Amino acid sequence: MSGQRGTGTSYADRFMRVQQAFITLGPGAHRLSEIAKTADLDDSTTGRMLTAGTYNSTFVRIDRGLYQLGSTVADLGLHALSEDNLSGGEAAHVLQGLRKATDSGLVFLYMRAPFGIAGRQCLDMAVGDSDLVELGMTPRDVLSVTRSLRTGASGRTILAYLPEQIQQRVAADPVPEEAGPGVIRDGDELLASLADIRDQGYALGYQECMAKWNSVAAPVIWDGAIWGAVLMLKPMDVMPEAPQHYIYATITAAARLSQLGGAWPAD
Repeated sequence: MSGQRGTGTSYADRFMRVQQAFITLGPGAHRLSEIAKTADLDDSTTGRMLTAGTYNSTFVRIDRGLYQLGSTVADLGLHALSEDNLSGGEAAHVLQGLRKATDSGLVFLYMRAPFGIAGRQCLDMAVGDSDLVELGMTPRDVLSVTRSLRTGASGRTILAYLPEQIQQRVAADPVPEEAGPGVIRDGDELLASLADIRDQGYALGYQECMAKWNSVAAPVIWDGAIWGAVLMLKPMDVMPEAPQHYIYATITAAARLSQLGGAWPAD
């Protein structure tokens, strides 16, 4: 997958490379040195990423220098990138295609959290050489705030296809403090937006997760169940409203990932 992604050196990109290394290495615990080698990072950087990830249970420290992927992401991540489903290279190719079709939009692939947890996890991204911090997106924006289904086009897209009881629970949750000024704060309005997403097959976000960024998201569905969502972000001054060809490109990317996962028959 590293050959498909740009060479950005942002914190979020390095974190994603470490997370991807676990999926490449397979189930179980792995030494820091082999994680670093697989992620193509030095041991010191990898150690910092692993330590940071233990605070939100993305990674679990088993012993000195020995780590495994946290249970909140392991099962779905390994299933997603197994040989029987889409490979990391195939997924990266789809994300890069969406980035190109949307004139260098920032593209992210989110998967829903397993075990009934009302959350999401960023699994991969296509951001070229962009440093997300320089673009006004902090690592917390990417890796923490966006874990909530309460905020953002991708969060609402995943939530729209989950059971009603989960939707009601999420609608009653408080809005994360770091959310953008466009976040939907009213629970009833949030629930109403979910019906619109199911009807049209995509969601539009206007400064929901962070100020000055707008977005388009579409669902990735495997075997009739929501697996995750594809998200495309653009600065609001560049994309005050999402043009139809951006929406179509995002839906097409999500449909392709759904096909690779075996949910939808190919045309």
